[in-house]
Amino acid sequence: MCLGIPGRVVEIVDAEQSLAKVDVNGVRRVISVRLLADEGLVVDDWVLVHVGFAMSKIDEREAQLTLDQVKKMGADYLNEIDAFNSSQIA
Repeated sequence: MCLGIPGRVVEIVDAEQSLAKVDVNGVRRVISVRLLADEGLVVDDWVLVHVGFAMSKIDEREAQLTLDQVKKMGADYLNEIDAFNSSQIA
């Protein structure tokens, strides 16, 4: 199963290359935000992350609701967090 996990943007690492650092459940990784280039992402924005890519911009309320629901999925949530932990954009 492929899930999108909410992450909070904590740093714009390289605006020219569309890279940002996000925090997902306490784990910070650099991801591609290229698909959201027109969204004007800034620090503290929330995005839906899937395997190293921000797929959409979401608000904080939606992020919390999504996290609450995804955590109820148990093993699928843990597998997605593991996938996020192992993904890293160079």
